[in-house]
Amino acid sequence: MPPVPPPHVPVLLAEVLDALAIAPGERHVDATFGAGGYTRAMLDRGAEVVAFDRDPDAIDGGAALVAEMAGRLTLVQAPFSAMASELARLGKVPVDGVVMDIGVSSMQLDQADRGFSFQADGPLDMRMAQAGQSAADFVNEADEAEIADVLDRYGDEPRARRVARAIVAARPLTRTGELAEVVRRALGHRPHDKKDPATRTFQAIRVHINRELDELAEGLAAAEQVLAPGGRLAVVTFHSGEDRMVKRFLRERSGSEPAGSRHRPVAAPRHAPTFAAPARAVRAGDREIERNPRARSATLRAARRTTTTATQGTGGHDGGL
Repeated sequence: MPPVPPPHVPVLLAEVLDALAIAPGERHVDATFGAGGYTRAMLDRGAEVVAFDRDPDAIDGGAALVAEMAGRLTLVQAPFSAMASELARLGKVPVDGVVMDIGVSSMQLDQADRGFSFQADGPLDMRMAQAGQSAADFVNEADEAEIADVLDRYGDEPRARRVARAIVAARPLTRTGELAEVVRRALGHRPHDKKDPATRTFQAIRVHINRELDELAEGLAAAEQVLAPGGRLAVVTFHSGEDRMVKRFLRERSGSEPAGSRHRPVAAPRHAPTFAAPARAVRAGDREIERNPRARSATLRAARRTTTTATQGTGGHDGGL
């Protein structure tokens, strides 16, 4: 029989639950349902949960849990940027906590036919919602300058122009294996290199076609709107650019920007703080990393909502991962 794949383990689960401080009967949001790890743990603590995911496979996979929970779990197929409008539609605002696990899920990475990874060959897709522009559409239709800009902005690829030139020359590309090989040839690759040179390109294209940084900015602003006074926000990120966005958002919304200098004076606060000073960032310990290697790059940031009315607008981003 083929080996049974390991279960999808939520990263920093204990730490996320501590940050959410769930009391039985509270209403919480899992903004990224995925395989349901955070949601199950929140339900076990006695919470009512509204869980979001734009991937229809994730929503279908959670149907049995919805039935089992008999009204305590609501699944919504929508991006978490739509959190405020969807919760209002359902009559489920305000909420006592929101958790966001940012980026591609292990479940998506493990499915070759979704095209997120080059570890196994599959169609060049990468669409979280399984709709809209695919990765193949982008690499085959975008011009060289646009491809180079995406690789630089979202993948920090130092030789983005070389890779973009190679992609254009190799078109059409339809498989993950084809794209990975084009990038390896362009950059040079030894089989025993610690990091595959195609990693940055795949990350950049995925982030671009799924609007991941815009989604994060809009999702943070939506969480600010739906959280009740005293409500808790917990965000787990896996890339430095995403973490910078969350850190900046919480600093701005809590009024805890670093002190200025004679070169950069402190700006007068434009709005009373909507979050209390954020907790210190949390990262996985050695034991969790050994058990779940994905946790190595994870960072958790959390803060508690104040009584101030939410600001209008999004969290913004700084254009890079």
